[in-house]
Amino acid sequence: MSTNEEQQEQPPRADSPTVDEERPPGAGEVAEHEIVKMEDVITIDPETTEVDLNHGRIGKIENLEPLTKLERLYLRWNLIKKIENLDHLTSLLELELYDNQITELENLDNLVNLEMLDVSFNRLSQIKNLSALTNLRKLFLCANRISLIENLDHFSGLTMLELGDNKIRRIENLDNLSSLTHLYLGKNKITKIENLDKLVKLECLSLQCNRLTKIENLDQLVNLTELYLSENGIEVIENLDQNKQLETLDLAKNRIKRIENIDHLELLEEFWMNDNGVSEWSCVDKLASNKNLATVYLERNPVASDVNYRRKLKLAVPWLQKIDATLCR
Repeated sequence: MSTNEEQQEQPPRADSPTVDEERPPGAGEVAEHEIVKMEDVITIDPETTEVDLNHGRIGKIENLEPLTKLERLYLRWNLIKKIENLDHLTSLLELELYDNQITELENLDNLVNLEMLDVSFNRLSQIKNLSALTNLRKLFLCANRISLIENLDHFSGLTMLELGDNKIRRIENLDNLSSLTHLYLGKNKITKIENLDKLVKLECLSLQCNRLTKIENLDQLVNLTELYLSENGIEVIENLDQNKQLETLDLAKNRIKRIENIDHLELLEEFWMNDNGVSEWSCVDKLASNKNLATVYLERNPVASDVNYRRKLKLAVPWLQKIDATLCR
């Protein structure tokens, strides 16, 4: 199977706002005799530009020295504990080490052309030793044990940063990431939206499943098209006056009782408000101001218990194409 075909069959990346990815069988401690050596599964072709060794039960990165033209190395879902023996792969553009047993970012200094690095689902506790990777565009560190956002100042060209499912408590040290368009910080322990003013190119911000109680400090993010704030403790929809480019707004599973302060979002297409406390149809009717609205989720709000729930919602917003998970007729 080609790499492209295999990647299409794999589940979505952890940066997808709705993904709830499980590790495959075998991820974890494995008996020594079950670990595979790379030399037993790889056919050395010095001219190859891509090597795909996903699901190989490989225990160590080694024996890649002849592959000086290699541009893409995929080692997802293996048993690798250490990043090593990559110094000669200076042409490498993409390195995937997703779901292994790596505890430290190290030995990457020679990979100066690297544009994408994925070390999600490992055992990292710190972001470090990446300063040589000045061409990096996408960095995936989802599902590790990282508690601090740090050592990223040199990434002025980075466009995507995935730090979801870690132990981060504060948004900080991102000011120099002036090219960032996608920032994923879901499933952490963040209590406040802050320190994002310099990220003026940001288009997608995910802060799902944190400890937020207020929507704030988004005024400078005028290019934001997607905002994911579900599974927090937010009580009021507010402070979105400058975010007029929003197309997707996710406020599901919060403590919001009123739909308000979004009538200026003329480009809004998807509005996720399920599992909140909206009980008054009068505020639901205000969605008629959002002329591009195609999808609305309001299930498990008090209004959704109305026997005429779908009919009333469709009457309020006739152009809706989907209510909750069901297409409109």
